[in-house]
Amino acid sequence: MADREVAVLAIGAGPANLALAVAIEESGSDALADGTLLLEQSPDIKWQRDLLMPWARSQVSFLKDLVTLRNPTSRFSFLNFLHAHGRLDEFVNLGTFHPFRWEFSDYLQWVAASLERVRIRYDARAARIDPVHTNDGALSGWDVRLTDGDTVRCRDLVIGGGRDPRVPEVLSGLPADRLIHSAQYRTRITQIPKDQPVRAVVIGGAQSAAEMFFALRENLPSSRVTMVVRSMGLQNYQSSKFVNELFFPSFVDEFYDSPAEVRSQLLDEMRFTNYAGVAPPFLDELYTMIYREKMLGPQRSSVRAMTEVAGARLDGDEVVLDLRDRLSGKIEPLRCDLVLLGTGYDPRKPALVRELAARVGLDHVTVSRNYRVDLGESAWGAVYLQGVNEETHGIADSLISVLAHRSHDILTDLLTRRAHTPPTTTPATNPATTTRGTTTTGRA
Repeated sequence: MADREVAVLAIGAGPANLALAVAIEESGSDALADGTLLLEQSPDIKWQRDLLMPWARSQVSFLKDLVTLRNPTSRFSFLNFLHAHGRLDEFVNLGTFHPFRWEFSDYLQWVAASLERVRIRYDARAARIDPVHTNDGALSGWDVRLTDGDTVRCRDLVIGGGRDPRVPEVLSGLPADRLIHSAQYRTRITQIPKDQPVRAVVIGGAQSAAEMFFALRENLPSSRVTMVVRSMGLQNYQSSKFVNELFFPSFVDEFYDSPAEVRSQLLDEMRFTNYAGVAPPFLDELYTMIYREKMLGPQRSSVRAMTEVAGARLDGDEVVLDLRDRLSGKIEPLRCDLVLLGTGYDPRKPALVRELAARVGLDHVTVSRNYRVDLGESAWGAVYLQGVNEETHGIADSLISVLAHRSHDILTDLLTRRAHTPPTTTPATNPATTTRGTTTTGRA
């Protein structure tokens, strides 16, 4: 078993922790940059890996990349990525603020490969996090055990791996091989023979569900696909310029300082800006596809609105979904082979965070304005949470809109805390051996 010690350990090398890595590298603190390590569970970096369809676009402006809103002159900007790859003229000629998802994903891998001091370890998944205490009981850091048995010790921990996929209770009893969450779509769908006549049902009415519904026509061209939507029909994102001001980084302060009941009301009102809608141009494309099938045939795609799943079971080799019409209350079975879930993510903190909270005796995870978990005044080691703080920091917390400014907030907190004198007591356990190690990076 190999052990190492770092100053800052960031779990996940997605957009959130990459933005922080860049901010740390540009901070001028060589010691902090040299002492920062990112763990990435995959062999490379891809953004929304299992929804990287060639036609899928980002719904956020490229100017809201990892750095531009914090440092417009940064060499890590999306525009500099395009320039470095000879794509700038062609991209400008597209006349869009919304790049293809695969191109933004390529940008993230380029940023990772361009880091000079902060390191990334690939194929590394955190399995367990344990607090480290000094002899007098003060929390001094963290031991992170990886699935391969290695251990990394750090003073400060940043968790940015996202939320856990949500499987509705009514569907949880179905065999795993009959369910595909959007977080697994491309990986799982390629395991099905392309010519297999699959009867598929997509559950959900937001962007991820709509993208799977559309993609199945190409991925499984012999399939028949039904989309089950609980609302009155597929709806546009709320995307007016007035509403979009709620995604300004400055709105985070206003939201955080509001009473909890007000924040809850605002989140409910804002759900159609992100969670419950579809990008307007894509919605038009979906409607046109269904119209064309109705007129010219064969009609392989259909949407059942105002419908909810009341029950689910396996009958022989078929999945049976009991669908309830919300208008009439009538329930009728729908037989299918495969259920695809565009049902989003568990609103609770990720399991890794909940387990960590239990080990340090926290009944509830409270996060400061600078994204640091409240561990008490005596704690020397810190935990920062990225992308899972909507209830305190607003709906933009899970999006790339605030990445640049959020990385600045966390960096400022890291540097401020490091200006204080460390504890004089020694750890209760022997510290891990410090090794520089070798970082392997590559391009997607």
